[in-house]
Amino acid sequence: MGILDKIKNLLPKRKPAEPVNNIPKEKENIRKTFGVYCRSKHNTEGDKLCPKCTALLTTIFTKIGRCPYGITKPICDKCETPCFGEKQTKDFLEIMNSSQKKMLLSHPMMTIKHKIQRLGVDYAIQERNKKSTDKQKEAEEKVKSKIANALKSPKSSKSKSKSKSKKKKK
Repeated sequence: MGILDKIKNLLPKRKPAEPVNNIPKEKENIRKTFGVYCRSKHNTEGDKLCPKCTALLTTIFTKIGRCPYGITKPICDKCETPCFGEKQTKDFLEIMNSSQKKMLLSHPMMTIKHKIQRLGVDYAIQERNKKSTDKQKEAEEKVKSKIANALKSPKSSKSKSKSKSKKKKK
């Protein structure tokens, strides 16, 4: 047992990463964003929302609760498989995008954290796509090399067999 092994035994063990439940934070972010949007567009006061925004928010919260990703779900506006219908997704993204500047003024820390989270999702998607394209390239190269080997093998084996037959005749 060397010195490095002794040092490793003294260091604390790394705990495996545990999934974090992001759903309550995301629901709170969405609720605040809807409040800012509804106050500016529909002239509501306080935490009250207009009936249209309330209906959309209720639908979104219901669908988020049923998200197939569970507690490890990505941010809704970056999700590849949105839980709600096409019209609701369009309305939701319109509300989220149109109230970005006002959210930065009214809830700056929340907005910055959300943007950082969004960058993390973008990076993860980019890395996943990069790995999949690398795997596709490797697979294509393997196929090409197999084809090249298959094309080379018959010629070389025919020439070898011809040279062997010539030697036997002599």
